[in-house]
Amino acid sequence: MASMAVCYSLATLSSTKPLLSHKNTTSIANLKSHERTLQSSLVGTKIAISKITRPLSSRRLGTSSSEITCSASASPLPSALLFDCDGVLVDTEKDGHRISFNDTFKEKELGVTWDVDLYGELLKIGGGKERMTAYFNKTGWPENAPKSEEERKAFIASLHKRKTELFMALIEKKLLPLRPGVAKLIDQALAEGVKVAVCSTSNEKAVSAIVTFLLGPERAEKIKIFAGDVVPRKKPDPAIYVLAANTLGVDPSSCVVIEDSGIGLAAAKAAGMKCIVTKSGYTANEDFLNADAVFDFIGDPPEERFDLAFCRSLLKQYVS
Repeated sequence: MASMAVCYSLATLSSTKPLLSHKNTTSIANLKSHERTLQSSLVGTKIAISKITRPLSSRRLGTSSSEITCSASASPLPSALLFDCDGVLVDTEKDGHRISFNDTFKEKELGVTWDVDLYGELLKIGGGKERMTAYFNKTGWPENAPKSEEERKAFIASLHKRKTELFMALIEKKLLPLRPGVAKLIDQALAEGVKVAVCSTSNEKAVSAIVTFLLGPERAEKIKIFAGDVVPRKKPDPAIYVLAANTLGVDPSSCVVIEDSGIGLAAAKAAGMKCIVTKSGYTANEDFLNADAVFDFIGDPPEERFDLAFCRSLLKQYVS
């Protein structure tokens, strides 16, 4: 919506005598009607009011020494909506990624099992390969793991590749559903020409599978994916969101991010973006003090929590 500026002098609003003496002025009845129309048109719109004092030489007969200048603007649309994947698009962690990690460990006879609580702690580390490396460094590497650092990197990469294959099989069978409201919000954004991207620390193939199989190919072709090792540093580092803004050609301050975790929130805010948190199973009790808004989920009517209009409201600015 284009910005709107309205200006009335105090004389126009309070002094009727000069108005009655001029053949081209508006009648009192029409003026009141116009005021009612003005008030109606500004309902729900933020208004900035400033006083302007005119020099004596420029004052017109019957006007006050000051005028009220009102300017109002509708909030701009976001340039881009950037979604995290796991926990935002789909609540994948407990019954998706964790299960796939454990199945991989079992296949490779590593003697390792990540239970629900342990995996919740490991999620504080961004990235699956980084998660496994940190865990083995702390608890000890399996007996059948390589000894050198370079060989261990290749070993971790092979585990992660197999884990991704198992996870994608779950997604292709549609055993893990989209969270409520995700498709709705994406459709609203695409209909308004807002760019949509998914920014995740997960493997790019896994993220692409979620987008393609659960959101459908028509949406998928309009959604840019930034995932996995596309950046050298994972969340809470802002690198992936900075890359997304640069690639999409948008100002970070005009982007709204949908995240579910503390590390994702930290990454979005460090990139200079607005961030809405939709809490997931593992992140419900995390500290989201710096979030611009926090919800249990996005939601579809009649259980809708927010929509594109709410994302738009986060970017509202006063125009003087």
